[in-house]
Amino acid sequence: MDRIEKLCAERGMRMTEQRRVIARVLSSADDHPDVEELYRRASAIDPHISIATVYRTVRLFEEAGVVEKHDFGDGRSRYEEAGDDHHDHLIDTRSGEVIEFFDAEIERLKDEIAERLGFRLIGHKLELYGVPIEGAEPSKRDGLIFKRHAHRDEDAA
Repeated sequence: MDRIEKLCAERGMRMTEQRRVIARVLSSADDHPDVEELYRRASAIDPHISIATVYRTVRLFEEAGVVEKHDFGDGRSRYEEAGDDHHDHLIDTRSGEVIEFFDAEIERLKDEIAERLGFRLIGHKLELYGVPIEGAEPSKRDGLIFKRHAHRDEDAA
């Protein structure tokens, strides 16, 4: 049983075989697929899965807090497994590449800003949009941890 299936079971969600397939596809994703891409991957495993089933299942998973929805500015909601490893996103607006990163200084600053404004943060999402600087290499400075996810758009092929 993968992590999403386990979380769904812990939350008392009834897991049909089609929901299990969708959960496995999401758990194994190394990118941020949209519903159409999830449907393509899930229907390759079980051709009886409809796109409506994928939409309903993703919505249920989101409501249960087992997946997170993102809008990276391309007009499509994208999903990833909700996890304990907080990270932020940098989106290359040219290629669609998504870079996940964690920066301790940003985390400190967001808490400091909230406190100055009289708040205690209970959560946040940070999405940065940009284009690569020609010839620049990603910083290797301490505290910045990142993971790149190539943009997948098989529909364009």
